[in-house]
Amino acid sequence: MKTDPAGTPTEVDDKLLVNSVVKAFRVLEAFDNANRSLNLAQISASVGIDKSAAQRFTHTLNKLGYLHKDPVSKRFELSLKSLEMARHFIRANPVINQAMPYLLHLSRTTEETVNLTLPDGADIVFAARFMSRHMLNTDVVVGTRMPAFCTAPGRAILSRLSPGEARQLLGGAPLQAFTAHTVHNIDDLMRRLETAREIGYATAWGEFFPGDLSVASAIIDKDGRPVGAINIGVSNARYTPEKAEEIFGPLVTAAARSVSQGMPPPV
Repeated sequence: MKTDPAGTPTEVDDKLLVNSVVKAFRVLEAFDNANRSLNLAQISASVGIDKSAAQRFTHTLNKLGYLHKDPVSKRFELSLKSLEMARHFIRANPVINQAMPYLLHLSRTTEETVNLTLPDGADIVFAARFMSRHMLNTDVVVGTRMPAFCTAPGRAILSRLSPGEARQLLGGAPLQAFTAHTVHNIDDLMRRLETAREIGYATAWGEFFPGDLSVASAIIDKDGRPVGAINIGVSNARYTPEKAEEIFGPLVTAAARSVSQGMPPPV
């Protein structure tokens, strides 16, 4: 596969691919929590384009309202308009709309952190999050991406795939140890998926964040495919894994089942 200097597929691979659109999105993706504002030289280096091209892309995105340019420093940053795409996605997504009342109910009744995550290949992405007053880790926000293999919602989703499909996804993922408790051997993971499939929910005990205890159950569409997961996360300072599983396993399972039953037919 041929790519440009930034690793972006070129038109040689796909005659319908518009490279300028690809690069415009690469410019937007250059901004993150570590790079809140960037100058032209930094954008040029990050995207792999020359400074003249960086100037044209940033000028266009600024005129469209997706980038803000500081008149003094000449540095760019994402504008509030960039949030609108996320808002459109959230309003249009049937899983989020169907799950929201159940997430709110779980949040109010448990007073713990409740999340909705959606699958994206070998990852999960947080689509809704109700924080607990007990939660100390506030780094996770809507849009945060995590690997599926070492998170309870990811395992819940994987457990509802066929064993062959789940193994294929795991085989293509970088299975690294994030903590001393991370299970990252495929055979061990497959055994955990089998258990989750049998009991209706999955668990992860401090495998991505130390001290985090998480219990999750998958949301299933009308075709039987996993389309999301509801999880409750608590701290091991307040719960043992056994107690967290005993209390929250039935709750997330019931909530996910209710959401699944109300899912509209696939378009």
